[in-house]
Amino acid sequence: MTQRSVLVVLFDGVQSLDVTGPVEVFAGASHFPGAAYDLRTATLDGTPVRTSSGLTLVPDSSLADAGTPHTLLVPGGQGTRSPDPALVAWLRDHAPHAERLVSVCTGALLLAEAGLLDGHRVTTHWMICDHLARTYPAVEVDPDPIFVRDGSLATSAGVTAGIDLALALVEEDHGRDIALTIARHLVVFLRRPGNQAQFSAQLTAQTARREPLREVQHWITEHPGGDLSVDALAARARLSPRHFARAFQAETGLTPGRYVERVRLEHARRLLEDTTDGITGISRACGYGTPEAMRRAFVKTLGAAPAEYRRRFRTQPAAD
Repeated sequence: MTQRSVLVVLFDGVQSLDVTGPVEVFAGASHFPGAAYDLRTATLDGTPVRTSSGLTLVPDSSLADAGTPHTLLVPGGQGTRSPDPALVAWLRDHAPHAERLVSVCTGALLLAEAGLLDGHRVTTHWMICDHLARTYPAVEVDPDPIFVRDGSLATSAGVTAGIDLALALVEEDHGRDIALTIARHLVVFLRRPGNQAQFSAQLTAQTARREPLREVQHWITEHPGGDLSVDALAARARLSPRHFARAFQAETGLTPGRYVERVRLEHARRLLEDTTDGITGISRACGYGTPEAMRRAFVKTLGAAPAEYRRRFRTQPAAD
């Protein structure tokens, strides 16, 4: 098997986890015969750089001496906000020759400045999506997924999403078993699907200011199969249903029903990925009542029925 090379571009102000997360994933493949990557880092002039957190990274070489890699990975960080014109020029001239071009987080800004994202569907950190779309109107920015594949181009959302994308690339190159072993070693999930939202339900919603509403949020998360009607939740918060619904949306940014939908979907997804429980049992445990109700929720949000989702993303053989 031909060894694939991975070149990681370094620059002052790079986000350290954008570099080390994917590097650890690719390096993990070295434990498997025939799966190792030729993994290198490079800066414009070959000198060390200082990350946004203050760490110093020493590259293997200059970009001029690095050669053309199979996979060129461009991380993000504060250094992407005022990019070095020489780095942008190097990317414009050399990145198109790589077989696979990857960005992590705000590394997409460097690729966009080099004109490499025009006409492509991409994503980046949720805080930067609007800026990317406004500044580079020829780029189709999708703010929701944790990573997006568009032909030989792959872009990911913030920080840890780079690990998810790297695992997906290893799976593409060497198969699911190797990627799964690497994920287990790193104690991360294999793998969050690319179309998974950048936020969990708990992160999407703001934390309520008032303690009774925070307690309700926690209760919903801990009891997705329970009675989560507005009347029941309002009684738990010791508020009238109308007052509760208004206050919950005002303080969290989501209606109670929408919040419950997201929590139930997340819980069902985790059970499909990580357990051998049957779909009928999962639908009941997550408050859907019937497999058909859960199927409608999955198709509407994820574009795949529960059985198909499990086939694609489960981490162990399923009972059904």
